[in-house]
Formats: sequence, structure tokens, C-alpha cells
Amino acid sequence: MAIQPKLIIHGGAGSTVESKGGLEPVRQSLYAVINTVYPMLLNGESAIAAVVKGCELLENDPRFNAGTGSVLQSDGQIRMSASIMDGDRQSFSGVINTARVKNPIYLAQALQTSDDRVLSDQGSVELIRELGIPVFNPLTDERLYEWIEERKTNFSRKMADVAMGTIGVVALDQNGHLCAGTSTGGRGFERIGRVSDSAMPAGNYATANAAVSCTGVGEDIIDECVAAKIVVRVTDGMSLQAAVDKSFAEAFSRNRDFGAICLDASGAIAWGKTTSVLFAAYHDGSGIGDTLI
Repeated sequence: MAIQPKLIIHGGAGSTVESKGGLEPVRQSLYAVINTVYPMLLNGESAIAAVVKGCELLENDPRFNAGTGSVLQSDGQIRMSASIMDGDRQSFSGVINTARVKNPIYLAQALQTSDDRVLSDQGSVELIRELGIPVFNPLTDERLYEWIEERKTNFSRKMADVAMGTIGVVALDQNGHLCAGTSTGGRGFERIGRVSDSAMPAGNYATANAAVSCTGVGEDIIDECVAAKIVVRVTDGMSLQAAVDKSFAEAFSRNRDFGAICLDASGAIAWGKTTSVLFAAYHDGSGIGDTLI
């Protein structure tokens, strides 16, 4: 008997919606992805196929900090990270600080069947060549201008305005399989070589029981090991909402700065945030909703 598919996506978290151009443009961007990806699940496609497609669409939207529109690091270069975790196979794969590619999520997907499933910059370059993926420059004028202005003050800000625009997709398919995918352009203005949480189980994790994608300050997400913590708590018998509530109560007590979207095998949807706004939308089987209010 087919299970009712569920889908939740995010385009980051932050203090205000204005940083992304206003409430309605953000909602329209997120809903457009839901309206493309959810029918895939209804047509019987796998959770991992839905996650890859959703991440691709979000990476292609310069409103978000992933793929096209990624922020620049302190040396003026774009380095992106992405990962996928297939909950059915409990298989994690990803790339760290990759460059000159339009959709880093494709690299993460390709590594699902590899013996070496997490590659850093040089390894991802070789993978791009092996796959025959065309070279692509994800830089936008807005991100370049932001970097030029920040350089005047020697990068006094901790991160770029859209640095918390990391994207993520979590899906439950008709076979009851879960998958999570996360992709980011990084924090912005960071030290060369800094590694994001987005290609770690701390920021992206899934098993047969639950799946989670995180967004926010990567160091805070790593310190809390958010995604894996929530999934383990569900596996140990907590409800998804209880696991999210407990994990975010702990995060609040330590002044962390992030958000997370979650699904479990029963189809429960949950999210949490320590920020003012979580830019997320979902389809619960009966209709589309969001977390923007």
C-alpha cells in the first residue's frame, strides 16, 4: 500500500525576510519548487530523485546562497558544499568547497554509489571532469558588489547578508523511504578552507526513521550536531516534534543561530529555529504551507 508522500524545503534562516527581497517573493520561490517536486513523489519517484530536483531548483535561484548566487569567501572566490543522505540505505555523500559548477548537489548524488563518498576541492574537480559537467561561474553582480563593499572595511562583518540562505530538501516517498539534501555557498567572507556543516551529518542526516536538513551558522550546527541528534532521538523512541523541541531548547540555552526542517517515517513534519525567520515551505499531502508567517 502506497504511503502519502511528504515534502519540506528551506532556503535559509535569518533575522528578517527583507534580506531576501520580501515575504511574497520568497514564498513564490519556495512554492514554485514545491509545485514542481511534489508531483514527482505522487508519480512514484524516489525520495532521492525528489531531493536532487528540489536542491537543483533552489541552487538555480539567486535569491538563495547555494549554486548561482553563492556568497564569496574572503579571497573573492566561490566555494560551495553539498550533501545527500539516502535514509533507506543510510548512505551519506557530499562535496566540500567545490567550485565552477552549477549544481553541487549533482556531485553529491554521483558519489552515492562511490567507494569514496565525501570529496574536498581537488577531488570534486576531478569528479566534475569525469562526469563531463560543463564549467559554470555561479557569481552574480549582487554577490560581487557585496564582497567589494565588505572588502573596504576588511571584512568586518562575520558573514554575508544571505549567508544563512543555505538550501535544503527533505522528502518521504510512496515506498516510505526518506532522503535529505543540503547545499550552501558558505558563510561569506570566511577564511579560505573553512568547512561548512552542509556536507556533514551535523547539518544533513537521514535514516529509515527520520531525515533532517539544517541551515544557519555552520559552527553552531556542528557544535550541536543538530541533524544527527534529532534523528537519533527519533530512532530512540521520541516523537519527531519532541526531538525537535528538546534539541532546540538546548540550542536556545547556548545562544545558537540556526534552523532545521524534518520528516519522519510516519509522515510527520516538523521544523525548529532559533532565528527570527525560517524560510521554509512544505506539502503535507493535503496542501502547501510555509513557516514565513
